[in-house]
This record gives sequence, C-alpha cells and structure tokens, in this order.
Amino acid sequence: DVQLQASGGGSVQTGGSLRLSCAASGFNFDDYSDYAIAWFRQAPGKEREGVSCISGSAGIIYYAESVKGRFTISGDNAKNPVYLQMDSLKPEDTAVYYCAAAPPFYCYKDIVPLPYEYDYWGRGTLVTVSS
Repeated sequence: DVQLQASGGGSVQTGGSLRLSCAASGFNFDDYSDYAIAWFRQAPGKEREGVSCISGSAGIIYYAESVKGRFTISGDNAKNPVYLQMDSLKPEDTAVYYCAAAPPFYCYKDIVPLPYEYDYWGRGTLVTVSS
C-alpha cells in the first residue's frame, strides 16, 4: 500500500555530485506536507545516521553538521519527489542511503532524526565516493 522509492545513487570521485530522489506513493503518503521525509545513511560497519530531513507543514529542514553546505534537500513545496542534492562529495559520504517517512513533528532544525522515529522506509541506494 505504502511505497517509498529511493534512487539516484552511484559511484563518483571526490568532489563530484549526485542527486538522490525519494518518491512516495500510497494513500497515507500522497501529501508530503503532512509528513516528514528524512534521509539516512549507513556506512559499512557503522550505525545508521540521520543526514537530512524536511517537514513540509512547517518548512523545517535539518542537516547533519557533516553535510552542511554540501547537501541540499529540496522539493516542490515538499511534494513528490523529495531530492537530496549532494555536492562536494567526500569518501566518508560513502554509504547506503535510505529515505523514510514519519509524522511531521519528527523533523526539527537542530535535532537529528532517529531511525526508530520513522515507520516507513524505502530501499537503500548505494553511494560510493572514491579518491
């Protein structure tokens, strides 16, 4: 019934760019303004971490400190699809990236989103950044 589809991963060299997209479908997620959409990533041997989120109802956007100034989450008024534009990529950005959805109050400007707060997940897309 509910589907989240992440896409856009690939292999790039340091300094390159990629744009990930998260498309939501299904009755409960037709309107992004009623939900928070978050991007998480999980590097080999590491825990899943919140990268960015957007809450359309309040215009709230969060970025992890490690990606500020390099990543941009965007969409048409937080509607389908939500993008994650990744510029100036570094090897430490290498990870499987996931998009997930939760009620809008789970995204705050200065509070990292947590995986267990998000109920719906898409398939991960692999980003590999080489030197």
